Amino acid sequence: MRYLIKFSYDGTKFHGFQRQNDVKNVQKTLEDALSKILDTEIVIKGSGRTDAGVHALGQCAHFDYDGKFTSKEVYELNKILNNEIVIKNCKKVGNNFHARHSVKKKTYVYKINNGKYRKDYEGYYFQCRYPLDIRKMRKASKLFVGVHDFHNFVSGFRVDYTTQIYKINIKKYGDIVLLKFVGAGFYRYMVRHLVGALIDVGRGKVDINVIENMLLNGNLNKKLSIVPADGLYLEKIEFDKCY
Repeated sequence: MRYLIKFSYDGTKFHGFQRQNDVKNVQKTLEDALSKILDTEIVIKGSGRTDAGVHALGQCAHFDYDGKFTSKEVYELNKILNNEIVIKNCKKVGNNFHARHSVKKKTYVYKINNGKYRKDYEGYYFQCRYPLDIRKMRKASKLFVGVHDFHNFVSGFRVDYTTQIYKINIKKYGDIVLLKFVGAGFYRYMVRHLVGALIDVGRGKVDINVIENMLLNGNLNKKLSIVPADGLYLEKIEFDKCY
């Protein structure tokens, strides 16, 4: 039987999601805990790989297990994980379901503190000391919506840099600026590049025309600012109909 679990974690506790034997990571921590309570080796398939320092509010993964996995097992699992990872729910899905291949949409949120430095925000908000023009940032964000070649807003090599962003919302609550990205998929460091570009526009470092040119002309070897992982959260995963 195949099970889908939804869970959250504090990215400051891990060196990313993907299994690595020499550093603490989400995948190995979760697999070890599952294997312990179910008394068999469990391998999970995640919906996405978050990098070191990136948080998750709604990460998902599936695993195969022949027995029952109920709220009792979820309770035992959360006891072992000790709040570093929190299992929110679990459900049985069809064997044709895949936590990564069945993804329809992903939602990321980036949190910026645009006010005075606060020690308790370290690791959870990006501290931006420059005044930001939210109106300009919203205008620039509209350029990213749709199907585009995001070559100039991705780190690392890929054969294809095309993906679709459905929606970008930017809201300000006092000193806090929240940027929400909803898309079909995001490549390595892509959200962090997009946020960095919008901050560059918001602080007046670059003109909106620069963003437009970078979208229209792939592989310019021109990069704008990239923000750290601190303020990035994987908020939500949505799937195609699968169960």
